[in-house]
Amino acid sequence: MTLDWIHPADRLRSLPPYVFARLDELKARAREQGLDLIDLGMGNPDGPTPQPVVESAIAALQNPANHGYPPFEGTANFRRAITQWYHRRYGVSLDPDSEALPLLGSKEGLTHLALAYINPGDIVLVPTPAYPAHFRGPAIAGGVVHSMILKPENDWLIDLGAIPDEVARKAKVLYFNYPSNPTGATAPREFFEEIVAFARRYDILLVHDQAYAELAFDGYKPTSLLEIPGAKEIGVEFHTMSKTYNMAGWRVGFVVGNRHIIQGLRTLKTNLDYGIFAALQAAAETALQLPDHYLKEVQDRYRTRRDFLINGFAELGWTVPKTKATMYLWVPCPVGMGSTDFALDVLQKTGVVFTPGNAFGVAGEGYVRVSLIAECDRLQEALNRLKQANIRYQPDLQEQLSR
Repeated sequence: MTLDWIHPADRLRSLPPYVFARLDELKARAREQGLDLIDLGMGNPDGPTPQPVVESAIAALQNPANHGYPPFEGTANFRRAITQWYHRRYGVSLDPDSEALPLLGSKEGLTHLALAYINPGDIVLVPTPAYPAHFRGPAIAGGVVHSMILKPENDWLIDLGAIPDEVARKAKVLYFNYPSNPTGATAPREFFEEIVAFARRYDILLVHDQAYAELAFDGYKPTSLLEIPGAKEIGVEFHTMSKTYNMAGWRVGFVVGNRHIIQGLRTLKTNLDYGIFAALQAAAETALQLPDHYLKEVQDRYRTRRDFLINGFAELGWTVPKTKATMYLWVPCPVGMGSTDFALDVLQKTGVVFTPGNAFGVAGEGYVRVSLIAECDRLQEALNRLKQANIRYQPDLQEQLSR
């Protein structure tokens, strides 16, 4: 018996294919063909979770008190650890009982926030390129996404002045993300002050994704939205344990900020899930309390890989800006090649996986994202394969003349 009469809801059918899922299919096929893949596609940190965090999880597993349903709002200890971490890192004071909410990873929270606050037809301001959850969440909720085009000549910063006044007056939510996935761009404190003033002027809910703030280099210290006076009145900030603490598979994140916005998200989640396994919350609490030398080791690891890969790309003709943060490089495709075609060409010829820039929205076309998730010996092997396959960057004549 076929079920061709059963159709997915319009909200599902309207979504474009998820490029990361498609990449997984292609990678599986390549492995079946015997290719030794060097996967620099997903932002999946390599290496183990810190041993103190693992030991904390094991100890928590031995405690029967952690085996039942956790509190909907997360354990008091984890919420307290979150707010203490924020005060230590940013000097921001938060109420652990109402201004912090643990999540099943930040992706879950970012998407569910859209369901909690966006009605069909609501206008949502979203940059492009952007992390897919920033525009897919509003799309699932039925929102109308107004894309804010990011440009390299503006250092991939949102141009608030380019948003038409009639759009700004109708907009309900604005998603943004600095340090940025996928571009690696950073924003000065002055930009955060401008976007808070903009959101307050137009009564827009600000949603800042702060997933990469700890992966910063060369003395750069990213700004938290909540450092800006007045931001907590109109905004929230999301964070994840996945990147900094190599806990991607543990699915632990959190949101902090305006208590009323957080309460709305909590109300939705009480109807959808029971929160994070309490033993994992205990482990995440330990991660937030790790000494600063651990963070420096993580930063040094990604900085070393950044420099190594930028130098290697330079030998193949690419000029890749030195990023101040994140675990990514944003690399232009050779002239005349789209991002999907280029990523597939590289995969088929070399077994090296890049993520097509169009996975991050229309303004990501013409780029690929390269993740710094392998040791330098594997990065060197990837560069060697690109060289052997004669995959190089040839700037067009206009670009050469502009240099």
